[in-house]
Amino acid sequence: MDFGRFPIFSILEDMLEVPEEPNEKTRNNPSRAYMRDAKAMAATPADVIEHPDAYVFVVDMPGIKGDEIQVQIESENVLVVSGKRQRESKENEGVKFVRMERRMGKFMRKFQLPENADLDKISAACHDGVLKVTVQKLPPPEPKKPKTIQVQVA
Repeated sequence: MDFGRFPIFSILEDMLEVPEEPNEKTRNNPSRAYMRDAKAMAATPADVIEHPDAYVFVVDMPGIKGDEIQVQIESENVLVVSGKRQRESKENEGVKFVRMERRMGKFMRKFQLPENADLDKISAACHDGVLKVTVQKLPPPEPKKPKTIQVQVA
């Protein structure tokens, strides 16, 4: 039976990164790290607010302590906010989880900063599981003044 006709098998191969041929190491599929980061980004809600003098990024980081959150600038103008929440490992006799709905694992968001963002003036504060990253704006460039050229009389 030719399983190539059924799209579900192709999708499963893509998800599991199963090579078609034994010699084939990889296909043109996204890496597992890329997929993990994409899921982490999709599960991390954020608001972006523009003020006259700054951009404010408000990111929900529930259950993550402020010192466990990383705020970085990558590739000159990409703001990366990340953290990781791990399940508490309490090994108690007779205790079991009945339901686990809270998300565990990596939280991450990436934001492309505009050209007028001042990368030297970035501050971050975390309060009650909400991270606020403030990126100050550069002052607008001064308009060029007309240059007067002296005309030579011959």
